[in-house]
Amino acid sequence: MTDAPAKPRMAPEMAAFQAMMEARARDFPPIRLERPFDTARATNDALNLTLGGGPEMAESRDLWLPVRGRRVACRLHRPTAAAGPLPVLVYLHGGGWVWNSIDTHDRTMREYAVASGCAVLGPDYALSPEAVFPQALEECAGVVRQLAACGAEWGLDPQRVVLGGDSAGANLALGAALLLREQAPEIALRGLLLNYGVYDCRFDTPSYGEFAEGYGLTRERMRFYWDCYAPQQADRYGPFAAPLRADLRGLPPVHMTLTELDVLASENHAMAARLREAGVAVTEAFFAGTVHGFLRAAGHVSAADRAFAQAGAWLRRVMPSHDGSAA
Repeated sequence: MTDAPAKPRMAPEMAAFQAMMEARARDFPPIRLERPFDTARATNDALNLTLGGGPEMAESRDLWLPVRGRRVACRLHRPTAAAGPLPVLVYLHGGGWVWNSIDTHDRTMREYAVASGCAVLGPDYALSPEAVFPQALEECAGVVRQLAACGAEWGLDPQRVVLGGDSAGANLALGAALLLREQAPEIALRGLLLNYGVYDCRFDTPSYGEFAEGYGLTRERMRFYWDCYAPQQADRYGPFAAPLRADLRGLPPVHMTLTELDVLASENHAMAARLREAGVAVTEAFFAGTVHGFLRAAGHVSAADRAFAQAGAWLRRVMPSHDGSAA
């Protein structure tokens, strides 16, 4: 639960939303950081699905893509029935590489679709610790490869693709972009949409010290998530797991959504600086008084609604229509 000293740091709407979710959580069994995860995942998903709904789509369907010997379920939302292929945001859900799914993030994907006019494709990548690094990373890159090869068959434009995600999903999005840069340079992403991501494996940054407890995502939880995702310590220091340590040159434009009250805040600001040093065009949208994961509060917290609107405008700019107008 959010402790008393933390609440004055939060925007009133954010604090009210946190209190509402804490009240709803009392109707479910506690989520314990212990294995096996089946029961905890079911509880986590059920709690998050109380925030369902979102904008109506012209089409919503699931695709099953063959990637790395597995059939990966992908949720496709099309906000408009307009003729011609749509640009597409490939969106990777957060959840510490351990939790969540295309169902828990269905509303997030819908919000991006209606804000941008783009289609949104969300992969249900393999979760940890059952699947450790680099399986989820390689699956996400594989989905982009499938989109490049077959997207036109699904009414999508493989020449206008942005890769994005939140939290662990932002980590996977940036890691997959780096992997594709090496392995499939013919795939030219139009941009990266990175929301309060995990970019390094350190736990000693200023924000880890300031927000270690009481703001939702804790230092203890992040240690647990890293232990699940990359149990081999050496893997955590490579560029595909910790992209803050990567050569970032040549990446496409980046839009970053940043929170204030977040253990990951320091590494997000550091990533923005590193990207600029590497010559990457970066726009930042910073939301004071918000906590990690605040985008799930769409419709409850105005900062979340503004974040979707700003990201939607950016998506239209980096994926204009073929006549040069906004998508």
